[in-house]
Amino acid sequence: MNKKILVIEDEPLILRTLKVFLEKKGASVTATSSGKDAIDLILNEDFDGIICDLMLNDITGFDVIEEAKQKLSPEQISSKFIIITAYSSDQIIQRAKQYGCKIYPKPLDVSRVIDEIV
Repeated sequence: MNKKILVIEDEPLILRTLKVFLEKKGASVTATSSGKDAIDLILNEDFDGIICDLMLNDITGFDVIEEAKQKLSPEQISSKFIIITAYSSDQIIQRAKQYGCKIYPKPLDVSRVIDEIV
């Protein structure tokens, strides 16, 4: 069964790279650069995995996770979300751990992220 993955990333090159690599692994990929659009997608569709950049142009990845709580349980959030960020301070890592999410620093090891989610 191919997994349905949502990629939320405002850097076009990273967004395209993740989309292409995930599709090569057989995943069905929805990609957006907007956190607000991502929230609508999460609330209205079902995804097996979500790769979310922490600092988006409109809101933060943590805002996306908070809004996802309307639909997803804490267990689903921790199993579905992977956070990617260039800002991996201790404070951010601790907050990600509160959600139970995996966090990957940028520059990304794309193959590690892909293997984690598919």
